[in-house]
Amino acid sequence: MHLAYPAVLAALLFCTGLYGVLARRNAILVLMSVELMLNAVNLNLVAFDVWLRDALHSGQALTLFTIAIAAAEIGIGLAIVLAVYRNRGSSDIDRLRDTAETDAAEALPDDESGTGTEDQATAAAGKAKKAEATA
Repeated sequence: MHLAYPAVLAALLFCTGLYGVLARRNAILVLMSVELMLNAVNLNLVAFDVWLRDALHSGQALTLFTIAIAAAEIGIGLAIVLAVYRNRGSSDIDRLRDTAETDAAEALPDDESGTGTEDQATAAAGKAKKAEATA
């Protein structure tokens, strides 16, 4: 068997998965793209195992570990995506923000000089920016 055929196919699969990770906004499609990249790695492991005629078949053994890791990753990743979707109503990656993240305007200390108008304007602008980012 020629090594070039599965290697080229694996490179195409990996590049397709990489494009999916970088270009997609839906979290489920990003997880699917990661799975595609892992499958490209599995194809390379098996192809090189056959090409090298390894007596221990270490490439196939590593492929089994990779499949187990991919199953765990998709299970945990899908659970996180579903939890975020239930809380936020969207699985769009660009709109998601960390729940512990606070705006700088919300973290400003109270103004003790009595003027406070500048801080109020900053806080209002910060809240409007946060509402726009999460909407």
